[in-house]
Amino acid sequence: MRLHLPRGLCFGFLLTVICATGISKLTTLQAQDSAKLAPQVTEDDDRIRLTTPQLSAAVKKRGYVSGIESGSLIDSKTGFHDLGFGLDIVDWIMEPGSDAAYRDQLKGDLKYEINNLYHGKTAKRSIEGPQICTQAKQLTPKVIRGKNFTAIQQSHRYTIAAPGKQVGSLWEQTIVFPEGKRYFISSDRITAVNDSPAMFLRIDLPGHIKHNKGDSFSEVYLSYLGKIQPEEFLKDFAPDEKFLFARGVTKMPERFIRAYHIRDPKTGQQGPWLAGMTLQPDVVSEAWCHQRGYICMIEEFGGRPIKKGESFSAAFIVGFFDSIEEMEQVYDAYRGHTGLEVQETGWKLVK
Repeated sequence: MRLHLPRGLCFGFLLTVICATGISKLTTLQAQDSAKLAPQVTEDDDRIRLTTPQLSAAVKKRGYVSGIESGSLIDSKTGFHDLGFGLDIVDWIMEPGSDAAYRDQLKGDLKYEINNLYHGKTAKRSIEGPQICTQAKQLTPKVIRGKNFTAIQQSHRYTIAAPGKQVGSLWEQTIVFPEGKRYFISSDRITAVNDSPAMFLRIDLPGHIKHNKGDSFSEVYLSYLGKIQPEEFLKDFAPDEKFLFARGVTKMPERFIRAYHIRDPKTGQQGPWLAGMTLQPDVVSEAWCHQRGYICMIEEFGGRPIKKGESFSAAFIVGFFDSIEEMEQVYDAYRGHTGLEVQETGWKLVK
């Protein structure tokens, strides 16, 4: 039996079906678009990979660990990537002073020799080690996913120490990727098991610059000195020979920003700036920018008295920018912080 409906009712029924179908398709398309915009995280035994519409990055679990893996931070807008051995890479806990009197008793890689092109003339010594990036060998980073962000946390306890020092200080690193940004926010924190008159942590920040006679970048920017041309880095020189920041010696900048302007070594095409910003300038005790086969961008933060059980930290922004003015605007939006906290419910910078 066929059901005969009045013409108006039949049209209304058909319109309802069409509208419902259209809404269903629209909802499906919206869901697909949202899925494309959401961060994609994959993980295997060796690394965690993250991809967003703005950038991609990887954090290694094995081998050369800590921070962001070399060459993995890729700017979706331009296709360019970082030029060094990794970003926010972590080394030893150190303090001023020479280790010459007990150097033959030091374990592993704790020896620190000076009066060379690698370290310059300033006497320093390692309190605890080994160097995390090359010697920790394996870390267990954890992914935290929340609304509008993805975070990665990792940590390590130091296992060797100088004579008279304890082992076991805790390094913790938190990295947050806010959705919609071409940069990440990070923080490194040390909880000490030793006293020190001026303990500091050595890191690579933002990261080193591999190049062949200045072919991979067009300029370096240091907020405490200005712009530097590639020609300055054609020959090796010590960190204290030029371009050194030292707290108490160099004038403290309003913003602590170090960046390099990437270019394609084959075509000369200009890319974005890759910048590393320390959000509280006076936590930096020393920062290098010197040539030793590559441009070495070491940063040391802390350098103040610490008692056993106390902590010190610094917070950073690292990523891609189209101009120095854009870096400054982003810096000012986050400035003044030294730590970073994250939970599934959200993240926040802290002082």
